[in-house]
Amino acid sequence: MKTFTLFILIVLSLSSCSNNENPVQPLLTETMYFPPNIGSEWETVSLSSLGWNQNAVQALKDFLLQTHTKSFIIIINGRIVMEEYFNGHSAIESWEWNSSGKTLVATAIGIAQEEGFLNINNKVSDYLGIEWTNMPLEKEKLINVSHLLTMTSGIDDTKQWVIKSNLTYVADASTRWAYGNVFQKLMDVISNSTNKTFETFFNEKIKEKIGMDGYWNFGTFFSIYHSTTRSMARFGILALNNGKWNDSQIINEAFFNESISTSQSMNPSYGYFWWLNGKPTYMIPGEQTIYESFLFPNAPADMYAAMGASDQRIYVVPSKKMVVIRMGGASDPENANFAVSGFDNALWEKINLIVN
Repeated sequence: MKTFTLFILIVLSLSSCSNNENPVQPLLTETMYFPPNIGSEWETVSLSSLGWNQNAVQALKDFLLQTHTKSFIIIINGRIVMEEYFNGHSAIESWEWNSSGKTLVATAIGIAQEEGFLNINNKVSDYLGIEWTNMPLEKEKLINVSHLLTMTSGIDDTKQWVIKSNLTYVADASTRWAYGNVFQKLMDVISNSTNKTFETFFNEKIKEKIGMDGYWNFGTFFSIYHSTTRSMARFGILALNNGKWNDSQIINEAFFNESISTSQSMNPSYGYFWWLNGKPTYMIPGEQTIYESFLFPNAPADMYAAMGASDQRIYVVPSKKMVVIRMGGASDPENANFAVSGFDNALWEKINLIVN
């Protein structure tokens, strides 16, 4: 009799928890959703079903509008929870990724390595030939592909136009972290090693595999990807799943995990073009200052992000199975260049008021 009574109490307790507590938990444990590669179908889930605070949504929308946002999406487990467009932008219009697109290049490098076309521990000159820089040859030979991936090449970061005369020596490779545009040489590494244009390789190995739209604009100074907001979200979902899309491993999982891990000793908040939250210190572009703090104190500690000028963002939060996308103009038009600014913390303060 005592055993039967205990059994009934356990059943009632479990029933109470499932009916009344933590309504988000069932969603977090169900199968990840991937939108079809063709068409506009995309599953959604309501804020109410997640137990989120609907009353805080308008404050978030107001903030997004005030900070020149064009589009904003929150995704849980691959499903859209919020999707908003502002300032005349729409779901079918493309916008620039700016430096957020560096993560696309890192992904392409990982795929090329997995397919045997290159090795990131090899010298860049193995793929571009010697004298691809304007550095002394003995210094140029110190630069491996991995140094371009981690912003530790030692090349002058103050000259952003990537031409040979600008690729001058500042420090030995691996001894200095400095954010620069020389990453674009990785596109040439892929082209030369695969015998395909970078865009052809990217389209075949990433864009078409996950149903992205968009195009690369190879300008005089910068090479920038443009796409719809949902395509940016598709890449975010790929990142959330450690490089997997449905049943296909698009990028080697071990390489992707390297990408979202500290890549060098100077700036622990930087991987392979991904920015990492939750680390004790960080550095920012254009400076050699070390800041003793999380990158974004208001954001989840396990978050990693693709970040570009004018506040283009892909935030990925594994603990919440969440992807957040923001595209648009600079939140601070007088500081449009890439920078870790108060915008991110202010945005996450608003998001935290919604998400339980």
